[in-house]
Amino acid sequence: MRWVRYQSDGQAVYGIVEGDHVQPVTGTPFGDHQRSGNPVALDSVKLLAPVIPRTFYAAGINYEAHVREAATLLGAEPNLPEKPDIGYRANNAIIAHGEPIVIPSDATERVHYEGELVVVIGKQAKNLSEADALSCVLGYTVGNDVSERTWQASDRTMWRAKNTDTFKPMGPWIETDADLESMQTTVTLNGEIQIEFPTNDMIFGVETYISAMSRYLTLYPGDVIWMGTDGSSKNLKADDVVEIEISGVGTLTNPLVAG
Repeated sequence: MRWVRYQSDGQAVYGIVEGDHVQPVTGTPFGDHQRSGNPVALDSVKLLAPVIPRTFYAAGINYEAHVREAATLLGAEPNLPEKPDIGYRANNAIIAHGEPIVIPSDATERVHYEGELVVVIGKQAKNLSEADALSCVLGYTVGNDVSERTWQASDRTMWRAKNTDTFKPMGPWIETDADLESMQTTVTLNGEIQIEFPTNDMIFGVETYISAMSRYLTLYPGDVIWMGTDGSSKNLKADDVVEIEISGVGTLTNPLVAG
């Protein structure tokens, strides 16, 4: 099932994508809901980010090739993580599929994409084993963890490098039936494929992260976990268009504009 969040009569509502139409519902995918009203054409609605999370979690470095490429650029030995580490991002940075990523006027040329799988929590969870970890997952969506690398290196925190307004596109919907093992991530820049990698080729998988996190943190419906990226990115500029496709989930597309 594909859950989409969209604007209707000035309100944010949920619907179920069926082919090229959206079936309106009352309620949300995180609680009671029922079909209501007539289907509307998918291309006629304004899509919103599929969820505004209560807590916005982000996995640390989580793909080996990404670690090794970053080390090569720095002239250092790769330092693979020994345990899953979690960070946080800010809701102010979230935008929807199709909305523009705004490059601040004082940003350097080192603005990069990061194509990421996003886990959407559907049930409250605490102290889950790895075997039971996926029981709290509603589904998956696609994220672009836009990053300003010069700020990331120079600031003592990543407050602007990762959390500048519009730096966290997410969408287009939540797919509840996706299979982690069959997912492939493809990042396209201006129509040209830049990188492809098996989405689940993580150092620590979704189950490991959820189990480790839920030992200390209560996960709530609507929380999201961004799972990291592989490879490296070219510098982005105004008028570029980034597409991130995760097979079985969807394609997130956003243009870039100058701020």
